[in-house]
Amino acid sequence: MGARTGTEFLEGLARLRPDVWVGSEKVADVLEHPAFSGAARTVAALFDLQHEAADDCLVPDPETGEPINASHLIPRSRADLEQRHRCMQRAAELTVGLMGRSPDYMNVTFAGFAARPDEWGANGNEEGAANLIAYQKLLRRRDLSLTHTIIHPTIDKSRGDFPGPDVALHKVADTAHGIVVRGARILATLAPFADELAVYPAHPLPDGADAHALAFCIPMDTPGLKFICRDSCSTPRNLFDHPLSSRFDEQDAFVIFDDVEVPRDRVFIGGNRAVYNQVMLTSWFPNVMQQTMIRAQTKLEFAWGLATRMTEAIGDFSPATTQMLGELWSYVEFARAAIRAAEADAFEWVPGVWFPRGEPLAALRAALPTWFPRVTEIITLVGSHNLLAAPTAAQLADPALAPFVDQYLRGAGDVSATARARIFRLAWDFVGSALAARGVLYERFYLASGARNYQVIHKIAPKERATALVDRFLNEDLGVDDTAAMAERAAARALR
Repeated sequence: MGARTGTEFLEGLARLRPDVWVGSEKVADVLEHPAFSGAARTVAALFDLQHEAADDCLVPDPETGEPINASHLIPRSRADLEQRHRCMQRAAELTVGLMGRSPDYMNVTFAGFAARPDEWGANGNEEGAANLIAYQKLLRRRDLSLTHTIIHPTIDKSRGDFPGPDVALHKVADTAHGIVVRGARILATLAPFADELAVYPAHPLPDGADAHALAFCIPMDTPGLKFICRDSCSTPRNLFDHPLSSRFDEQDAFVIFDDVEVPRDRVFIGGNRAVYNQVMLTSWFPNVMQQTMIRAQTKLEFAWGLATRMTEAIGDFSPATTQMLGELWSYVEFARAAIRAAEADAFEWVPGVWFPRGEPLAALRAALPTWFPRVTEIITLVGSHNLLAAPTAAQLADPALAPFVDQYLRGAGDVSATARARIFRLAWDFVGSALAARGVLYERFYLASGARNYQVIHKIAPKERATALVDRFLNEDLGVDDTAAMAERAAARALR
């Protein structure tokens, strides 16, 4: 089949009957349900985009020659990474970075997995690695939309991150056709708009947890799978009043596995804890971070552009406001530079497989959970009360109200009341709506907290050059025995 259109994606979604719940309601039709219909059409637009921007987004399958999305590429050169960048940037621009789990995220993830059979096939897991490589070919040729769930539920943090065998997803039986799994995981972002669900490692498992060492992919309507969605942030499809909420609520779901049978050819890890604990530690990070940082950089650029339009609409060019706009722009360029550095310094991780250099992306990963709340704060400060004085489309069209709105709620210069309302309703949807609150939570924690990432990157950062710069001074021959002198001074102080 190769790259699908939006219509083909929606037709595939309509054929599925997953067990999806929102509120107290079991969803009969994702495409027509008001909580999901807007985002479903946005995901469809992403599938259409790959054909509209074919030069950037489509490449031939390396074996069949059929067109596939460039995010499915196993990068064999720096040129492949550049092609992939152009494709992923197109997707990020369509969603202005608000859909963190657009299908290209999982496409890139599985391309990276399939590129490393040396890791997935270690410790006697050759069959699992072969299954994974075969699945990645199916994924790209059928152009499936994937959701994923990799985190154990939190039950009692005082007892550690692992919730125990009765809650965490685990294997309970082998069958003639595969394995049976039971338990729960969080959070499956994009779940209502996915063809299949992926399970794979996140954090290493402790000793004795071999039954929990699982990786597999199964269709969304596999018997025994249940998806409990959070409250919807979506709004009725009114693009004037809710320009973002009506389009970009990608949803998040708690996943229950009620004795789910996984076919044997879909099992990538079936209890091999050594492989489970290893496969995410090397090239996974720089590979997938290319996608997620392009998405984040686009969102930062949208925020800067939005804040700029807000200041123009109300004629606010004060030094304090301009300073905040400059701060936003600096985030945009820092992010762009980090991505560029990672791609420019890309290298061959294993023979025939290229990934970006990880260090610039790790630094950006640590900074973003701090930057995005600050972005929200700046736009709130720039907007102030104007965020709450933005008429709806119905109010602007009401003959009884329109003359007053046009007179009292117009903007600076020739900015009409309608134009001003569009700007500030867009801003409110970005920083003040339910979708905005979910977005801040997502940006703070989807790659772990900023504090945790700063701790990790200091431990793994290459320190040779930095310490050499310092040691040049510490190792100078100053004509005295520094160690002895320091000891003498310490002894003298002790006698006082």
